[in-house]
Amino acid sequence: MAGATVASSNFSRRCISDLPCRRPSRPRPAFSIIRSQFSAAPLSNPRLILYRRPRERPLVAGSGGNGDDGIGNTGGGGGGGEDGDSNRRNKTEAFLALAEIGRSLESLPSDLAAAIDAGRIPGSIVHRFAELEKSPVFRWLLQFGGFKERLLADDLFLTKVAIECGVGIFTKTAAEWERRREKFVKELDFVFADVVMALIADFMLVWLPAPTVSLRPPLAFTAGPISKFFYSCPDNAFQVALAGTSYSLLQRVGAIVRNGSKLFVVGTGASLIGTGITNALINMRKAFDKDFAGEAEDVPIISTSVAYGVYMAVSSNLRYQILAGVIEQRILEPMLHSQKLLLSASCFVVRTGNTFLGSLMWVDYARWTGIQKIRD
Repeated sequence: MAGATVASSNFSRRCISDLPCRRPSRPRPAFSIIRSQFSAAPLSNPRLILYRRPRERPLVAGSGGNGDDGIGNTGGGGGGGEDGDSNRRNKTEAFLALAEIGRSLESLPSDLAAAIDAGRIPGSIVHRFAELEKSPVFRWLLQFGGFKERLLADDLFLTKVAIECGVGIFTKTAAEWERRREKFVKELDFVFADVVMALIADFMLVWLPAPTVSLRPPLAFTAGPISKFFYSCPDNAFQVALAGTSYSLLQRVGAIVRNGSKLFVVGTGASLIGTGITNALINMRKAFDKDFAGEAEDVPIISTSVAYGVYMAVSSNLRYQILAGVIEQRILEPMLHSQKLLLSASCFVVRTGNTFLGSLMWVDYARWTGIQKIRD
């Protein structure tokens, strides 16, 4: 009887061992908690990041959602679907980056903090902000709107401003000599006006078409449809969109129109200043040189200013949009990202060539429109 009991027990164990072992299934938690453990130094304001796991979905060929790296993306950048997942990923990455650098959300500028909380800023931008703050000059400039958006998008923005303004006076004078040659001295008043106009406009030609990181809050609900449309356009028609943001083809065209209108105002204003100074100098020279008084003519202020404004809105606008958004951000930056010195040198070369080309085109345009006549 005892043997039968042992055999029965062995049989039971064998049967049980032959059965597949299954653990009781537990529901997958809807939320996960990530603790900030990426910095050796404790945070001044430790926080827990609570985020909802994105639902798993099959990948569909041709679907985007991680931002717009192309020019023809027609996505609007919303809060649902793939864009919503990108926003959640951005927010998680940004908070993890804050933990790594030992900063709290409250220690950041209000506009940057709001953009991070909305999921519009990836972790890479947070790290760039921390790197820029190490420099006293950049830390001071980051306090001002406009500079902050451009420096976060391109840490070489100030270098490009210096390049543009530094070489502007030399390349534009050389271009004037190339086009005028033996008439250079006789047309010196035209040369002076052109150089003054160019130097005033050079800064704006770097500023307006520069790619930016959008930190602007949503426009008021009562704003008109035209205002909302241009408000949603990028600053550069060809700039790469961050993850969670996309621009339609119409919005990119709108960026060219909006910047063109601004450059028309800038060009007209710069020309008014340049031609005004030139006419003042001509009149002063007439008072002391009677021979010069018979030869010199005042520069037409209104026609020259309007013509220069149109030139800035069309030629300069398109050239600098392509330069900043395509050549620099899409070609040079990916190739030379880790070689800042070589990248700066490459930007110097292409911007010098673009400035010289623009000066040549302006002289031809001014003669074609009749605002600057060829003197015998």
